[in-house]
Amino acid sequence: KSAGQIRRLPNARIKIMAFRQHQTPSVLIIYSLLFAKGLLSNLFIQPVSGLALMSSSTVDNIPLKQLANHANSYAAAHGLQVEKRIKVDDGKEASSYQCAPISLLPNAFPATEFQRAKLLAPSFNELVERISQDGDFLESTLGGPGGVTDADPYTRKLLQLYNDIYRNKKGEEWGKFARIADRFGVQRSDYMLNSKENNVYELKQVELNTIASSFAGLSVNVAGLHRHLTQRFESEVTDFIASNERAVMGENYKRIDDDDKEKGVPVNPALVCIPQAMNVAHKQYRSRFRKEDDPGNKDLVILFVVQDGETNTVDQRFLEFNLWEKHNVPVVRMSLTAAHTMLELDESTGALYIKSEDSGTKQEVSVAYFRAGYSPADYPDGDDGIEWLSREKIERSRSTKCPCLGYHLAGTKKVQQELARPGTLERFFGGEDEKKSVDAMRGAFAGLYSLGSDATAEDIDAVRDALSGGEGRYVLKPQREGGGYNYYGENLVKKVRENVQEDPDTKELTLGKELAEFILMERLFPPKQDSILLRAGLVEGVGETISELGCFGTIVSTVDGDILHNEYGGFLLRTKFSGVDEGGVASGFATLSSPSLC
Repeated sequence: KSAGQIRRLPNARIKIMAFRQHQTPSVLIIYSLLFAKGLLSNLFIQPVSGLALMSSSTVDNIPLKQLANHANSYAAAHGLQVEKRIKVDDGKEASSYQCAPISLLPNAFPATEFQRAKLLAPSFNELVERISQDGDFLESTLGGPGGVTDADPYTRKLLQLYNDIYRNKKGEEWGKFARIADRFGVQRSDYMLNSKENNVYELKQVELNTIASSFAGLSVNVAGLHRHLTQRFESEVTDFIASNERAVMGENYKRIDDDDKEKGVPVNPALVCIPQAMNVAHKQYRSRFRKEDDPGNKDLVILFVVQDGETNTVDQRFLEFNLWEKHNVPVVRMSLTAAHTMLELDESTGALYIKSEDSGTKQEVSVAYFRAGYSPADYPDGDDGIEWLSREKIERSRSTKCPCLGYHLAGTKKVQQELARPGTLERFFGGEDEKKSVDAMRGAFAGLYSLGSDATAEDIDAVRDALSGGEGRYVLKPQREGGGYNYYGENLVKKVRENVQEDPDTKELTLGKELAEFILMERLFPPKQDSILLRAGLVEGVGETISELGCFGTIVSTVDGDILHNEYGGFLLRTKFSGVDEGGVASGFATLSSPSLC
């Protein structure tokens, strides 16, 4: 960063990631000089473990330069890229594209747990649908004194809009068109393998994402790259892959290719499944609000709500291009800021239109697909600003939202924690024939603990454990998506301790109201594998890593709750160095990978 940029970050805490040990002194010198010159007021040095070069025996047979060159060429030829803005003449900006952050080779993953994640997708899809229709549950879980909305203005605003529009808090007329809209979800349930005993690992859910679940497009091509490299350079990478399989499956594991389990890198169907689900929602809208022979059908579009300055555009464009090529459905991209002036809601019909710039034919929005709006940063004009007005306008329309506010709220961390309480899943899956689904979902839950006014004795015990030397067993999570918001280790202890009071006599703990926006989650310990990570096409480092599996699911429901479509929708694997706590790819912590099933 330039000196000017650093001066604007007076309290910056700098983590020095020593990718190779011999680089560390020069890096320390640079930052120490900046500190001495007053450009950094708080120098915090944290070497990250696991980034030193692996032993030569592990990588001797890998032609690293050749494979990296293949990966970059494959990325350019197949669109495995992210956008980068560069300055050109007269200060103007232009777009260039570079290889997305990737793991050069796939990571070992048990075929049985991968199959388990796939089978869970429809159940979690339907769980989100049912939660979205239970306003009392959302209100009691997120609202009320001492609840999340007392501490978190962003969740408070979402719940307020939900109540205004779907629970008639602003009168029957205000949300009447939203209440006749169909519902559409593109969910992604994220999992880690967690150590049980004797080096046996089981699948545990990290979180359930219900808005802007990204990287479906790029992940398809990462899987393609990994199939290419592992087949093209089979003899060179066999030992590397086998070593990682033993790290996951046990030292005595040996692959048997003629059994009935799927092996190697599976085909990722995300670019078939997700556009197909979008088309189901689009056709359902058309069948309800247009006649089959209506000439205006060609003006129906799907709206992609995107961020200003988005760099993950290629991933989004894959969905857009597949929608057109496979289903002849056009897409229009627009930010929440632009939507304030470019969208028009017909208050007599509930139709949502995109205004024509040349006073021509207006385009009607059948589906609004959000790739923005999941963070307070997407609403820069404030609580009553134009971005929130845009979100409200879209929500009040008869267009199918992905997600609607109910789906969005169902994906909050607090709801995730509440679902793990005994009996809560049965509220939504009470039938005798649904017990199997309940057991499967509950079996994937990690330990989750409330820090709000509803905290139980078990929750308080977890807090006490975290403050008494057990902080390494927990993660502190706010109601946020996108990576970079969680607290670990000493930072977790500091954050919790400053918001907890202990009675000196009884030793009872009282949680401060500021903690209500957080949940405490059991920390998961997945197996460590060797990986070669690339960023911007260059080898970032080689060393021990951990991985997180995401399974996409798609669901389309009618206004009456009839399920038109409910399917598993593809996968994503993210890999990061084992010393890095956070896990977002777009936020710079992790890389895209794919599972090599074993």
